[in-house]
Amino acid sequence: MQIGPYQLKNQLIVAPMAGVTDQPFRNLCIRYGAAMAVSEMLSSNPDVWDTDKSRQRMSHAGEKGIRSVQIAGADPELMANAAVVNVQQGAQIIDINMGCPAKKVNKKLAGSALLQNPVLVKEILQAVVAAVDVPVTLKIRTGWVPEHRNGVQIAQIAEDCGIASLAVHGRTRQCMYKGNAEYDTIKAIKQNISIPVIANGDIVTPEKARYVLDHTGVDALMIGRGAQGRPWIFREIQHYLDTGNKLAPVEIDEKRLVMLEHLENLYELYGEYKGIRFARKHVGWYLDQEEQRPFRAEFNRLETVEKQCSMVERYFDEIAQN
Repeated sequence: MQIGPYQLKNQLIVAPMAGVTDQPFRNLCIRYGAAMAVSEMLSSNPDVWDTDKSRQRMSHAGEKGIRSVQIAGADPELMANAAVVNVQQGAQIIDINMGCPAKKVNKKLAGSALLQNPVLVKEILQAVVAAVDVPVTLKIRTGWVPEHRNGVQIAQIAEDCGIASLAVHGRTRQCMYKGNAEYDTIKAIKQNISIPVIANGDIVTPEKARYVLDHTGVDALMIGRGAQGRPWIFREIQHYLDTGNKLAPVEIDEKRLVMLEHLENLYELYGEYKGIRFARKHVGWYLDQEEQRPFRAEFNRLETVEKQCSMVERYFDEIAQN
């Protein structure tokens, strides 16, 4: 799949997830086979840019692969300005968020709330596309409520405005992340526009990836929650798409090395205090099995880098001895 001048090496993209797809996570997914990883959402409000969180999200030092930066907001002028600033900071693709279902985003009439206002959608897309000379992409949901899935209409507006590719999560805003994603609307969108379409939602196994590609006819897949604690899912999916066979589960030694490297990169990026807290979340995903609940409870009480790393090492040593 191609986005502007950028030829992706395969059909697998990391979905932008606030508080998850920071640079350590993006680089890890790229290493395991993702063709591109979209950054965490950045507000278009310049009043919040002078914070540690925003500065970290706007920095691309050490970034692997194509630098795709997602921005969010509801004011066309602010969105255009945010796109310009992020391109100046090194963004190679600007992605517009019209899919986030979070209340704190929607109450500002941004994210998926914009799907209720096609006129404003058009104004924002036109403003951003005109403001920068890099490809502009868009991420949406299928609509605001199941009774009014207007994804096809929004997709046609996006194509008319010069959007380079469109990612669609197979739920409405009202659905949040409940129930099952549906792909019929994504299929209809793909059939009604000529720009690349990317399917997103509940793609958590190689078999599901194959099904969604075949059912919808989309150009690529976007994987979010399926990669949490499992960055090697991109390698697994690509192998299955190429061969029809499933890879063996990741070796325990590889998992140990990946987890420890991930933790070290979190500590380096955020510093000890914040890094420890981000590590708790990621370790919980890596070990998300019912029998590991006591481990996670103890790990979440640790307050030093040394104790966290030591506990992870002991965990894998015990597995190796059994």
